[in-house]
Amino acid sequence: MTSTVLPTRHRTVKVRDHEIAYREAGPSDAPVLLLLHGFPTSSYMFRDLIPRLADSYRLIAPDHLGFGRSAAPDAADVDYTFAELTALTAEFTAALGLDRFALYIQDYGSPIGLRLALAHPERITAIISQNGNAYEEGLGAEAWAPVLALIAERTPETEEPVRAIRSLDGIRWQYETGVPAEYRDLLDPDAWHHDAALMAREGQDAIQLGLIADYGSNFALYPAFQEYFRTSRVPLLAVWGEGDQVFVPAGAEAFRRDLPDAEIHLLPTGHFALETHAPQIAALIADFLARRVGVRP
Repeated sequence: MTSTVLPTRHRTVKVRDHEIAYREAGPSDAPVLLLLHGFPTSSYMFRDLIPRLADSYRLIAPDHLGFGRSAAPDAADVDYTFAELTALTAEFTAALGLDRFALYIQDYGSPIGLRLALAHPERITAIISQNGNAYEEGLGAEAWAPVLALIAERTPETEEPVRAIRSLDGIRWQYETGVPAEYRDLLDPDAWHHDAALMAREGQDAIQLGLIADYGSNFALYPAFQEYFRTSRVPLLAVWGEGDQVFVPAGAEAFRRDLPDAEIHLLPTGHFALETHAPQIAALIADFLARRVGVRP
């Protein structure tokens, strides 16, 4: 990588009459890295990573439907499920003419990206998982307890604890938990205030409860994801905040069970590792893609 800083462009494209917002940087003819964000954020989470890789890669980071600057149609009109978000993401890649790309997956981006890989394994050149889980042992017991209760039975009583997850305090908890004291002042408070403001918009309650209630459909696909790893031998890099209590480090280590050559790096930070370790993660990605995929910075 050079020290050149290329601009990040903020664009939109129509997918099924929905405006899908995305960030893009890098040469149009460079290898593509598709960045899929998690809950409760957006492509905003990649703001520090994109400029560090844009001299050598074409980076594309969409906001999922219902998130960020993308359209957020009423949940009565759209089926907010992970199958639907995956289908929309597939159509988004088609609209941009992306037929080969590496995936960066985090949180919600993990099941969306891995569903894409199941449908079209030939399109995936590599996977970078940053706290993007595909194993039951990666689920933090305390953090997942209210979600699992909602998945088991959706009632007003099980919905209420889950609503707290997208409150300002609940979102701040995700950013701060597991981050050692020496890195705390690297956390930008604007990040959780940005997320909380978007999560407080009208209609978000139904959108987000619907998606969280559907998360069990991803658990059902874990065996298929793991079979994909074994059969494809896709190059995989895990850069994981070891203090994450949502997706714990056992989820990163588990990749080696199906991908013995997986490269695992546990970093001294939390769920949103890019907030404190973007330079280190960018360097790990560039080195990994150069060695494993032949993409030279």
